[in-house]
Amino acid sequence: MIIDIITIFPEMFSPVVGESIIKRAVNKGLVKIHVHDLRDHVLDRYKKVDDSSYGGKGMVFKAPGLFHAVESTLGYKMYPKEKTDAAKRVILFSPKGKTLTQGLVKKFLKYERLVLLVPRYEGVDERVRKYLVEDEISIGDYVVSGAELPAMVFIDCLIRLIPGVVSDKDSVKNESFENNRLDYPHYTRPDDFRGLKVPEVLRSGNHKKIEEWRQKQALELTKKRRPDIL
Repeated sequence: MIIDIITIFPEMFSPVVGESIIKRAVNKGLVKIHVHDLRDHVLDRYKKVDDSSYGGKGMVFKAPGLFHAVESTLGYKMYPKEKTDAAKRVILFSPKGKTLTQGLVKKFLKYERLVLLVPRYEGVDERVRKYLVEDEISIGDYVVSGAELPAMVFIDCLIRLIPGVVSDKDSVKNESFENNRLDYPHYTRPDDFRGLKVPEVLRSGNHKKIEEWRQKQALELTKKRRPDIL
């Protein structure tokens, strides 16, 4: 998979793509990540990416730079469409988008290339949303200063689901939000810490009973905290 990130703050992504699971996925050749500076695709001499909103307040990312950035990356026009490529997808991060869920993340695994638009301020010119963007994603019902952090969250969620990235594939299958459940409680050594003991069943060595305990705990926790996902 190839992930292209179009942003005015490319340096913000360096620590994220250069560490931990994402770095491991890149080193394994399972994913390629390219970070593009939007200013490199703005044709005016001042490299101005935004302008004031007509009839409103705040600054809005202009259409020409974003169109040029995406089309030069993909190698074809998005509007008027010269052709389409079902293996590629253009994503905008915005409070107006679909809320990011584990199920939504999985739907993007089928694509070979994703182009992520990372705006700031009041977002993007509506012509970008209508004729360039193919999916719009929000990470929750709140507002952050820019779309850099939402894009990073999406990238991390997505890459860890790519086969071969996480060494223990069962750990991905059994975590929170899989099978409409939250994850069960986890314990580790020491068995007794200040009188607080690890449940006996987990130390019993009886794998059947341990699995039953885990499923029961996961169900009870989900009912209590997130009944909406059951």
